[in-house]
Amino acid sequence: MRNEPELNWAGTLEYKAADIVDATTIDEVSSLVAGAERIRALGTRHSFSDIADTDALLVTVTEIEPDFVLDDEARTVTVGAGTRYGILARYLEDNGWALHNMGSLPHISIAGAVATGTHGSGNGNGVLSTAVSALEFVTADGELRTVRRGEPGFDGLVVGLGAFGVVVRITLNIQPSFQVRQDVFRGLPWDVLLDDVEGVTSLGYSVSVFTDWVEDTIANFWVKTRLDSGVDVPDEWNGAKRDIVSAGSLWETSDDNLNEQGGKPGPWLERLPHFRLDRIPSNGDEIQTEYFVPRSQGGDALRAVRALGEKIAPHLIITELRTAAADDLWLSMAYQRDSLIIHFTWKNEPDAVLALLPQIEEALAPFDARPHWGKLNTVDAVTLSRLYPRLPEFRALAAEWDPTGAFRNAALDRLIFTEE
Repeated sequence: MRNEPELNWAGTLEYKAADIVDATTIDEVSSLVAGAERIRALGTRHSFSDIADTDALLVTVTEIEPDFVLDDEARTVTVGAGTRYGILARYLEDNGWALHNMGSLPHISIAGAVATGTHGSGNGNGVLSTAVSALEFVTADGELRTVRRGEPGFDGLVVGLGAFGVVVRITLNIQPSFQVRQDVFRGLPWDVLLDDVEGVTSLGYSVSVFTDWVEDTIANFWVKTRLDSGVDVPDEWNGAKRDIVSAGSLWETSDDNLNEQGGKPGPWLERLPHFRLDRIPSNGDEIQTEYFVPRSQGGDALRAVRALGEKIAPHLIITELRTAAADDLWLSMAYQRDSLIIHFTWKNEPDAVLALLPQIEEALAPFDARPHWGKLNTVDAVTLSRLYPRLPEFRALAAEWDPTGAFRNAALDRLIFTEE
């Protein structure tokens, strides 16, 4: 039993678990699961919602060795599920391989990111979960079970919210290593973005747009370009000018935390994430919220939120706009929709944030905004049932895998298994 409060990475969420056990082997995970009435898996604690929490036992797999298995012919890598993306990325780069994308923080665990649909950016890039080709679970009886792409239920199991068991090994698709340059543009007129979201977000392999909602022009947008794409990066685009100055001040933090900008080429793992693995990312003392809307309606969705800009700005550190390609994972926020992702990094002002969220969600309701499972929001079960057409199948699959509810928690009961 731990005596000190257990907090998430930013210190803004306290876990209610009766105990947290840091497993060091898969056998230990199996023993813990088999001996527990209720148990949940905890990753690197980068969620801002209670999706991973429980009032019973939490087990982490972040201390289990990665035990990399590289299959050059199949173009896959199998790795311990608690491994951080940045650690896996370095291994792959050292062996001439790459992932299709990375989140802004390389610090997050693979299993946690996959289970919640976490993402990077890019109109043609699926969320990180789309790279999964196999999952190995410890199921409720303590046994190991592996499921592969194409097998029954696979598309429901990937973004699984921890409902099916403790994931201990993951196999991901990989591709040959590639080089990326990262350029910062400043001064984009709002009207250009509102009228042509697709045009702005298609300027690079991965694009991020930053705003506080009340500025006259877009403060920054970052274009990450694959050097093998043959695309030239312009010095100016629709009034926005390329700048060599780094942009760490967006998060009220040091530029030293960021991966190198200014158009200097570098390996994918040092350009696709915003932050360096060996630094504390983002602001740190923060709350995060995020919604996915159809990219085809992106301009109208941004107009709806911008109408609340004067209310949002005093409590905001920064908003980042990113994109994701549609996929077929049942509970992915990008399920069957090319998506614009509206992210809020808030100051640590929980009362003010919780008062604002229903207003933002009401403004985004006409666009069927799907909240990120790992970010703070106030969306209810009735709304989620409408937003996720495969939710009944997810419930049935969870009942098949976990008939006693060993992996259920308050969040799943409230959001997924509530009687409508």
